[in-house]
Amino acid sequence: MNQPGESLRDRKKRRTRAALERATVRLAAERGYDHVTVEEIAAEADVSVRTFFNYFASKDEALIGADPELGPRMAGRIVAADAGVSPFEAYRSSVLAEVTEEMDHARELWLLRKDVLMQRPDLLVRAFASNAESEQLLADAVARRAGLPVSHLYPRLLVAAGTAAFRCAITRWAQDDGVSLGDLVGEALDLFATGLAHVPHHHEGGS
Repeated sequence: MNQPGESLRDRKKRRTRAALERATVRLAAERGYDHVTVEEIAAEADVSVRTFFNYFASKDEALIGADPELGPRMAGRIVAADAGVSPFEAYRSSVLAEVTEEMDHARELWLLRKDVLMQRPDLLVRAFASNAESEQLLADAVARRAGLPVSHLYPRLLVAAGTAAFRCAITRWAQDDGVSLGDLVGEALDLFATGLAHVPHHHEGGS
């Protein structure tokens, strides 16, 4: 699917990146993540090993589909949220929009990726606001909405809590086919919103 304002070169780069992600996930699902080499991934995607490293620093990055536009995209959503929306809600909506869109666009790939992540569930959290640059961008956006200085603890803590919530949701999702990743992420973030000082009520059949 072409994106507005995208040049031919950008489109080619995005397709190559996607082909490398698909090759990594498919081979890892077939053979086991630890048994797949970067050389095999590059050959499967019909590119050179050098090209692989132009897009991803490691096999881990290719598995999780590290997207350089993720941080800016999420930060943009936080800043653009309606005036009446709280900083927490703006952040929560940004995270959930990302999860939902990814699942809608590449559901089959995500389900295969989930099989691989049952072997390594620690990795996927790095796809969401896990690098320092993305976390800083998101914290800056939250600070702007909250009217707080960027050095304040609140924006940093909110983004760190979101990353932890995502990690817990992913681990649970990898173990249970019957739940939606978006629902789990939303529930985990809501627990932070409510506060962790009190244990939430448990409903039978719920999560």
